[in-house]
Amino acid sequence: MADALISPLVGGVMWTAAAGSIAYSTAKIKNELGEKKVPVMAVTGAFVFAAQMINFTIPATGSSGHIGGGILLAGLLGPFPALLTIAAVLIIQALFFADGGLLALGCNIFNMGVIPCFVVYPLLFKPILRKGFSVFRIGGAALVSVVVGLELGAFGVVVQTLFSGITALPFSTFVLLMLPIHLAIGVVEGIVTALVLNFVYKMRPEILESSEQRIPLAKTVPVKKVVLLLGLITLLVGGILSIFASAYPDGLEWAMEKTAGTAELEAEGPVFRQAEAIQEATAFMPDYNFPGAEEDGSVAGTAVAGIVGAVLTCLLAGAAGFIIYRLKLRHSGNAA
Repeated sequence: MADALISPLVGGVMWTAAAGSIAYSTAKIKNELGEKKVPVMAVTGAFVFAAQMINFTIPATGSSGHIGGGILLAGLLGPFPALLTIAAVLIIQALFFADGGLLALGCNIFNMGVIPCFVVYPLLFKPILRKGFSVFRIGGAALVSVVVGLELGAFGVVVQTLFSGITALPFSTFVLLMLPIHLAIGVVEGIVTALVLNFVYKMRPEILESSEQRIPLAKTVPVKKVVLLLGLITLLVGGILSIFASAYPDGLEWAMEKTAGTAELEAEGPVFRQAEAIQEATAFMPDYNFPGAEEDGSVAGTAVAGIVGAVLTCLLAGAAGFIIYRLKLRHSGNAA
């Protein structure tokens, strides 16, 4: 979401909700974070950043979509590490690539992180796997959970614009466009999520099993091969496949164009100007390209942005996990 889609009041409320969810996750993650999960947390965050750069065309709509990654991360890491990781992805996107508004960052973390990790994962994904893990159950849980999570997130966007008083996006029209297009996007993301989760499960089933049980990965479980392979895939996705992303507007932009006649609304006021000024100061590759790049430089810029963004996300998510893990060890030592 861009800042123009919400009012400062709604933005502030959602920032508070997102910050509270992150703080809660930081406290709860201490029970399940071990030294083996930190590198997995880092590399999966990088993977989601790179994968979000690939917009895939939705046939016969003139629209495109990209994965959200909330259910994928929750399946690999558990809900609390997943929320911190998706927050890292969205923070890097907003600050360094001007993708998503800074005022709207709380909304984006809530819609793409809190809803799938705190609502859909425990109420839908885990119950489907209650009888045990199998390729079929993992695939079914991924597909159903992603579709429901994306629909709830899309509805969240509509509600947030409604409470913000965005008259250019009337509720009934906007919701009737947002939900169907995100249903189609959710099916594709669900298939991708199922493939990735089953890929990791086949290589190292303990990763998914420990996340479902919310316990640390045993120190005897080797994760180096999984981390290296996911890292290599991330570099290929961010540095090469991102170049071939669909040029069609994504689901939100498409719904806005159909509703309001434009995908870029305008917002006036000191809060919006301040948020924009901060992003202009921090975003060194706005829109995933070199500043001022012409059309002939877009391919190189996209490739560089994909790799740089993935690396930055890896560092931020990994640093968050490492710091929390070290604090956990220190607290355990003091308690002993």
